[in-house]
Amino acid sequence: RGPETGITDKKCSRQQVQLKADCNKGYVTVKQIGVNPTSVDFVNIGKDEVVKMKPGQVLHIVNKLYPYTVQFAEESGKTAAAAEEKIQTGKVPHGGSCGDDDTELVPRKTMKMEVGDTQSSSANPKLSNTSMSPLEGTSSKKASEHLGHWSQGLKSSMQDPEMQVYKDEKTVVIKDKYPKARYHWLVLPWDPISSLKSLTRNHLELLEHMHAVGQKMIEQCPDKESLEFRLGYHAVPSMSQLHLHVISQDFDSPALKTKKHWNSFTTDYFLNSQDAIEMVKSNGKVMVKDHISELLKLPLRCHHCKQHLPTVPQLKEHLRKHWPK
Repeated sequence: RGPETGITDKKCSRQQVQLKADCNKGYVTVKQIGVNPTSVDFVNIGKDEVVKMKPGQVLHIVNKLYPYTVQFAEESGKTAAAAEEKIQTGKVPHGGSCGDDDTELVPRKTMKMEVGDTQSSSANPKLSNTSMSPLEGTSSKKASEHLGHWSQGLKSSMQDPEMQVYKDEKTVVIKDKYPKARYHWLVLPWDPISSLKSLTRNHLELLEHMHAVGQKMIEQCPDKESLEFRLGYHAVPSMSQLHLHVISQDFDSPALKTKKHWNSFTTDYFLNSQDAIEMVKSNGKVMVKDHISELLKLPLRCHHCKQHLPTVPQLKEHLRKHWPK
Protein backbone atom coordinates (compact mmCIF):
# COMPACT_ATOMS: atom_id res chain seq x y z
CA ARG A 1 0.00 0.00 0.00
CA GLY A 2 1.39 3.41 -0.91
CA PRO A 3 1.71 6.12 -3.55
CA GLU A 4 3.95 4.05 -5.82
CA THR A 5 1.31 1.36 -6.37
CA GLY A 6 -1.71 3.57 -5.92
CA ILE A 7 -3.21 1.00 -3.53
CA THR A 8 -5.00 2.71 -0.62
CA ASP A 9 -6.86 -0.35 0.69
CA LYS A 10 -6.03 -0.61 4.41
CA LYS A 11 -6.37 -4.39 4.22
CA CYS A 12 -3.20 -4.31 2.15
CA SER A 13 -0.07 -3.96 4.26
CA ARG A 14 2.59 -1.45 3.31
CA GLN A 15 4.82 -4.51 3.02
CA GLN A 16 2.30 -7.04 1.72
CA VAL A 17 4.53 -9.18 -0.49
CA GLN A 18 8.20 -9.80 -1.15
CA LEU A 19 9.22 -10.57 -4.74
CA LYS A 20 12.44 -12.25 -5.82
CA ALA A 21 13.14 -12.73 -9.53
CA ASP A 22 15.27 -15.55 -10.92
CA CYS A 23 15.88 -14.61 -14.54
CA ASN A 24 17.95 -17.70 -15.29
CA LYS A 25 15.03 -19.97 -14.39
CA GLY A 26 12.28 -17.66 -15.59
CA TYR A 27 10.16 -17.26 -12.49
CA VAL A 28 9.55 -14.95 -9.53
CA THR A 29 9.22 -16.20 -5.95
CA VAL A 30 6.40 -14.50 -4.07
CA LYS A 31 6.36 -14.38 -0.27
CA GLN A 32 3.28 -13.14 1.58
CA ILE A 33 4.32 -10.86 4.42
CA GLY A 34 1.01 -9.14 5.19
CA VAL A 35 -1.77 -10.69 7.28
CA ASN A 36 -4.50 -10.68 4.63
CA PRO A 37 -4.26 -13.20 1.80
CA THR A 38 -2.13 -12.73 -1.29
CA SER A 39 -2.88 -15.19 -4.10
CA VAL A 40 -1.42 -16.54 -7.34
CA ASP A 41 -4.01 -17.73 -9.87
CA PHE A 42 -6.61 -17.29 -7.08
CA VAL A 43 -4.82 -19.76 -4.78
CA ASN A 44 -3.94 -18.12 -1.45
CA ILE A 45 -0.26 -18.25 -0.55
CA GLY A 46 -0.46 -17.99 3.28
CA LYS A 47 1.43 -15.70 5.62
CA ASP A 48 5.21 -16.22 5.47
CA GLU A 49 4.73 -18.87 2.77
CA VAL A 50 6.56 -18.74 -0.58
CA VAL A 51 5.42 -19.81 -4.05
CA LYS A 52 6.94 -19.62 -7.52
CA MET A 53 5.12 -17.49 -10.06
CA LYS A 54 5.72 -17.96 -13.78
CA PRO A 55 4.91 -15.71 -16.74
CA GLY A 56 1.22 -15.93 -17.52
CA GLN A 57 0.13 -16.44 -13.93
CA VAL A 58 -1.73 -13.68 -12.10
CA LEU A 59 -0.72 -12.29 -8.71
CA HIS A 60 -3.48 -10.62 -6.69
CA ILE A 61 -1.86 -8.46 -4.05
CA VAL A 62 -4.58 -8.85 -1.41
CA ASN A 63 -8.06 -10.38 -1.15
CA LYS A 64 -8.15 -11.32 -4.87
CA LEU A 65 -7.69 -7.64 -5.77
CA TYR A 66 -5.01 -5.60 -7.60
CA PRO A 67 -3.89 -8.12 -10.25
CA TYR A 68 -0.35 -8.21 -11.61
CA THR A 69 1.34 -10.47 -14.14
CA VAL A 70 5.05 -11.25 -14.38
CA GLN A 71 6.84 -10.77 -17.69
CA PHE A 72 10.48 -11.06 -18.70
CA ALA A 73 11.14 -8.40 -21.35
CA GLU A 74 13.99 -9.35 -23.65
CA GLU A 75 16.83 -7.22 -24.88
CA SER A 76 15.98 -4.91 -27.75
CA GLY A 77 16.18 -6.64 -31.09
CA LYS A 78 15.03 -10.00 -29.73
CA THR A 79 11.55 -11.30 -30.28
CA ALA A 80 9.40 -13.93 -28.65
CA ALA A 81 9.57 -15.97 -31.85
CA ALA A 82 13.37 -15.92 -31.89
CA ALA A 83 13.51 -16.91 -28.25
CA GLU A 84 10.99 -19.68 -28.84
CA GLU A 85 13.18 -20.96 -31.67
CA LYS A 86 16.08 -21.17 -29.22
CA ILE A 87 14.17 -23.40 -26.85
CA GLN A 88 12.83 -25.58 -29.68
CA THR A 89 16.27 -26.07 -31.22
CA GLY A 90 17.92 -26.81 -27.90
CA LYS A 91 20.06 -23.67 -27.82
CA VAL A 92 18.85 -22.84 -24.32
CA PRO A 93 18.12 -25.23 -21.43
CA HIS A 94 14.71 -26.91 -21.44
CA GLY A 95 13.67 -25.00 -18.34
CA GLY A 96 14.34 -21.69 -20.05
CA SER A 97 16.97 -18.99 -19.70
CA CYS A 98 16.69 -15.28 -20.19
CA GLY A 99 20.31 -14.19 -19.87
CA ASP A 100 20.39 -10.42 -19.54
CA ASP A 101 16.63 -9.95 -19.93
CA ASP A 102 14.71 -7.42 -17.86
CA THR A 103 11.98 -8.69 -15.59
CA GLU A 104 8.68 -6.91 -15.10
CA LEU A 105 5.68 -7.36 -12.87
CA VAL A 106 2.99 -5.70 -14.89
CA PRO A 107 -0.34 -4.87 -13.29
CA ARG A 108 -3.47 -5.00 -15.38
CA LYS A 109 -3.93 -1.27 -14.86
CA THR A 110 -1.25 1.40 -15.19
CA MET A 111 1.66 0.51 -12.92
CA LYS A 112 4.82 -1.43 -13.60
CA MET A 113 7.26 -3.18 -11.27
CA GLU A 114 10.73 -3.60 -12.68
CA VAL A 115 13.50 -5.72 -11.24
CA GLY A 116 16.69 -3.77 -11.63
CA ASP A 117 19.43 -6.41 -11.33
CA THR A 118 18.68 -9.11 -13.89
CA GLN A 119 21.98 -10.92 -13.65
CA SER A 120 21.06 -12.37 -10.26
CA SER A 121 18.03 -12.77 -8.06
CA SER A 122 16.63 -9.59 -6.57
CA ALA A 123 14.44 -9.37 -3.49
CA ASN A 124 13.74 -5.66 -3.85
CA PRO A 125 11.86 -4.84 -7.04
CA LYS A 126 11.46 -1.13 -7.61
CA LEU A 127 8.22 0.53 -8.63
CA SER A 128 7.84 3.03 -11.42
CA ASN A 129 4.88 4.67 -13.11
CA THR A 130 4.11 3.95 -16.74
CA SER A 131 1.26 4.73 -19.11
CA MET A 132 0.78 1.12 -20.15
CA SER A 133 -2.50 -0.07 -21.62
CA PRO A 134 -4.51 -2.60 -19.59
CA LEU A 135 -3.65 -6.25 -20.15
CA GLU A 136 -7.21 -7.49 -19.65
CA GLY A 137 -8.15 -9.99 -22.33
CA THR A 138 -5.87 -11.30 -25.07
CA SER A 139 -6.73 -9.21 -28.12
CA SER A 140 -4.93 -6.00 -27.16
CA LYS A 141 -2.04 -5.10 -29.43
CA LYS A 142 -0.30 -3.47 -26.48
CA ALA A 143 -0.60 -6.68 -24.51
CA SER A 144 1.08 -8.70 -27.24
CA GLU A 145 3.90 -6.18 -27.41
CA HIS A 146 4.73 -6.90 -23.79
CA LEU A 147 4.88 -10.68 -24.20
CA GLY A 148 8.63 -10.48 -24.61
CA HIS A 149 9.83 -13.57 -22.77
CA TRP A 150 10.05 -16.72 -24.92
CA SER A 151 7.62 -18.57 -22.63
CA GLN A 152 4.92 -16.06 -23.62
CA GLY A 153 5.24 -16.88 -27.33
CA LEU A 154 2.03 -18.91 -27.49
CA LYS A 155 -0.03 -15.95 -26.34
CA SER A 156 1.20 -14.00 -29.34
CA SER A 157 0.83 -16.90 -31.77
CA MET A 158 -2.77 -17.65 -30.79
CA GLN A 159 -3.68 -14.09 -31.80
CA ASP A 160 -1.96 -14.37 -35.19
CA PRO A 161 -4.47 -15.09 -38.00
CA GLU A 162 -1.70 -16.66 -40.06
CA MET A 163 -1.07 -19.22 -37.31
CA GLN A 164 -4.72 -20.04 -36.65
CA VAL A 165 -6.25 -23.06 -38.39
CA TYR A 166 -9.49 -23.24 -36.39
CA LYS A 167 -11.22 -21.23 -33.70
CA ASP A 168 -14.51 -21.14 -31.82
CA GLU A 169 -15.87 -19.33 -28.79
CA LYS A 170 -13.78 -21.42 -26.36
CA THR A 171 -10.61 -22.41 -28.18
CA VAL A 172 -8.18 -21.68 -30.98
CA VAL A 173 -5.99 -24.15 -32.87
CA ILE A 174 -2.60 -23.11 -34.21
CA LYS A 175 0.16 -24.93 -36.03
CA ASP A 176 3.13 -25.61 -33.80
CA LYS A 177 5.78 -23.17 -34.96
CA TYR A 178 8.42 -25.91 -34.65
CA PRO A 179 6.45 -29.10 -35.37
CA LYS A 180 7.93 -32.36 -34.13
CA ALA A 181 6.02 -34.46 -36.67
CA ARG A 182 4.29 -34.15 -40.04
CA TYR A 183 1.16 -32.95 -38.26
CA HIS A 184 1.46 -31.03 -35.00
CA TRP A 185 -1.26 -28.69 -33.78
CA LEU A 186 -1.83 -26.94 -30.47
CA VAL A 187 -5.33 -26.45 -29.04
CA LEU A 188 -5.45 -23.47 -26.67
CA PRO A 189 -8.27 -22.01 -24.57
CA TRP A 190 -9.02 -18.32 -24.95
CA ASP A 191 -9.26 -18.10 -21.16
CA PRO A 192 -5.90 -17.35 -19.50
CA ILE A 193 -4.94 -20.69 -17.89
CA SER A 194 -1.22 -20.95 -17.26
CA SER A 195 -0.76 -24.73 -16.98
CA LEU A 196 -2.17 -28.08 -15.88
CA LYS A 197 -1.59 -27.11 -12.25
CA SER A 198 -4.18 -24.35 -12.57
CA LEU A 199 -6.98 -26.73 -13.56
CA THR A 200 -9.98 -27.46 -11.33
CA ARG A 201 -13.29 -29.24 -11.80
CA ASN A 202 -14.62 -25.96 -13.16
CA HIS A 203 -12.44 -26.57 -16.23
CA LEU A 204 -13.76 -30.06 -16.96
CA GLU A 205 -16.12 -28.99 -19.74
CA LEU A 206 -13.33 -26.93 -21.33
CA LEU A 207 -10.89 -29.87 -21.28
CA GLU A 208 -13.47 -32.11 -22.91
CA HIS A 209 -14.11 -29.44 -25.53
CA MET A 210 -10.38 -29.10 -26.23
CA HIS A 211 -10.14 -32.87 -26.67
CA ALA A 212 -13.10 -32.84 -29.07
CA VAL A 213 -11.49 -30.04 -31.09
CA GLY A 214 -8.27 -32.08 -31.24
CA GLN A 215 -10.21 -35.06 -32.56
CA LYS A 216 -11.81 -32.77 -35.15
CA MET A 217 -8.35 -31.78 -36.39
CA ILE A 218 -7.44 -35.45 -36.82
CA GLU A 219 -10.67 -36.16 -38.68
CA GLN A 220 -9.94 -33.47 -41.26
CA CYS A 221 -6.32 -34.61 -41.74
CA PRO A 222 -5.76 -36.02 -45.26
CA ASP A 223 -3.44 -38.73 -43.89
CA LYS A 224 -5.62 -39.80 -40.97
CA GLU A 225 -6.01 -43.35 -42.33
CA SER A 226 -2.27 -44.03 -42.50
CA LEU A 227 -0.98 -42.12 -39.46
CA GLU A 228 -1.48 -42.57 -35.73
CA PHE A 229 -2.10 -39.55 -33.51
CA ARG A 230 -1.87 -38.74 -29.83
CA LEU A 231 -3.51 -35.93 -27.89
CA GLY A 232 -1.84 -34.82 -24.68
CA TYR A 233 -0.08 -32.31 -22.48
CA HIS A 234 3.50 -31.91 -21.36
CA ALA A 235 3.67 -32.46 -17.60
CA VAL A 236 5.84 -29.37 -17.13
CA PRO A 237 5.41 -27.23 -20.26
CA SER A 238 8.06 -24.71 -21.23
CA MET A 239 5.47 -22.34 -22.68
CA SER A 240 2.94 -20.43 -20.60
CA GLN A 241 -0.77 -20.88 -21.46
CA LEU A 242 -2.39 -24.29 -21.31
CA HIS A 243 -2.11 -26.10 -24.65
CA LEU A 244 -3.11 -29.54 -25.90
CA HIS A 245 -0.75 -31.18 -28.38
CA VAL A 246 -2.30 -33.04 -31.31
CA ILE A 247 0.65 -34.80 -32.91
CA SER A 248 1.12 -37.56 -35.48
CA GLN A 249 3.36 -40.40 -34.38
CA ASP A 250 5.72 -40.43 -37.38
CA PHE A 251 7.96 -37.77 -35.78
CA ASP A 252 9.17 -36.95 -39.26
CA SER A 253 10.40 -33.40 -38.76
CA PRO A 254 13.68 -31.48 -38.94
CA ALA A 255 12.61 -29.59 -35.80
CA LEU A 256 12.95 -32.76 -33.71
CA LYS A 257 16.60 -32.42 -32.74
CA THR A 258 17.27 -33.40 -29.14
CA LYS A 259 16.71 -36.14 -26.59
CA LYS A 260 14.45 -33.78 -24.64
CA HIS A 261 12.28 -33.23 -27.70
CA TRP A 262 11.90 -36.98 -28.16
CA ASN A 263 11.30 -37.94 -24.54
CA SER A 264 8.83 -35.13 -24.01
CA PHE A 265 6.45 -36.87 -26.43
CA THR A 266 7.26 -40.57 -25.95
CA THR A 267 7.48 -41.04 -22.17
CA ASP A 268 5.03 -40.46 -19.31
CA TYR A 269 6.14 -36.84 -19.47
CA PHE A 270 3.44 -36.63 -22.16
CA LEU A 271 0.11 -36.93 -20.35
CA ASN A 272 -2.73 -38.31 -22.46
CA SER A 273 -5.64 -35.90 -22.81
CA GLN A 274 -8.19 -38.44 -21.59
CA ASP A 275 -6.05 -39.23 -18.54
CA ALA A 276 -5.94 -35.53 -17.65
CA ILE A 277 -9.73 -35.34 -17.98
CA GLU A 278 -10.18 -38.38 -15.73
CA MET A 279 -7.86 -36.90 -13.10
CA VAL A 280 -9.89 -33.69 -12.97
CA LYS A 281 -13.11 -35.72 -12.76
CA SER A 282 -11.79 -37.89 -9.92
CA ASN A 283 -9.47 -35.57 -7.99
CA GLY A 284 -10.47 -32.07 -9.03
CA LYS A 285 -6.95 -31.47 -10.35
CA VAL A 286 -4.21 -32.94 -12.50
CA MET A 287 -1.60 -34.86 -10.53
CA VAL A 288 1.96 -34.36 -11.82
CA LYS A 289 4.52 -36.77 -10.39
CA ASP A 290 7.53 -35.42 -8.53
CA HIS A 291 10.76 -35.41 -10.53
CA ILE A 292 8.81 -36.05 -13.76
CA SER A 293 11.39 -33.97 -15.64
CA GLU A 294 13.95 -36.73 -15.05
CA LEU A 295 12.17 -38.66 -17.81
CA LEU A 296 13.60 -36.19 -20.31
CA LYS A 297 17.05 -37.65 -19.62
CA LEU A 298 16.13 -41.26 -20.46
CA PRO A 299 18.04 -43.05 -23.24
CA LEU A 300 16.55 -42.81 -26.71
CA ARG A 301 14.14 -45.62 -27.47
CA CYS A 302 11.82 -46.24 -30.40
CA HIS A 303 8.20 -45.75 -29.35
CA HIS A 304 7.08 -48.58 -31.67
CA CYS A 305 9.52 -51.46 -31.21
CA LYS A 306 11.32 -50.20 -28.06
CA GLN A 307 14.76 -50.56 -29.66
CA HIS A 308 17.42 -48.33 -28.09
CA LEU A 309 19.30 -45.95 -30.39
CA PRO A 310 22.44 -44.04 -29.38
CA THR A 311 21.82 -40.75 -31.20
CA VAL A 312 18.90 -38.70 -32.50
CA PRO A 313 20.01 -39.02 -36.18
CA GLN A 314 20.17 -42.80 -35.80
CA LEU A 315 16.77 -42.81 -34.13
CA LYS A 316 15.25 -40.76 -36.93
CA GLU A 317 16.72 -43.09 -39.53
CA HIS A 318 15.32 -46.07 -37.63
CA LEU A 319 11.84 -44.50 -37.49
CA ARG A 320 11.63 -44.70 -41.29
CA LYS A 321 11.04 -48.44 -40.89
CA HIS A 322 7.79 -47.70 -39.10
CA TRP A 323 6.44 -45.09 -41.49
CA PRO A 324 3.37 -46.08 -43.49
CA LYS A 325 4.24 -47.59 -46.87
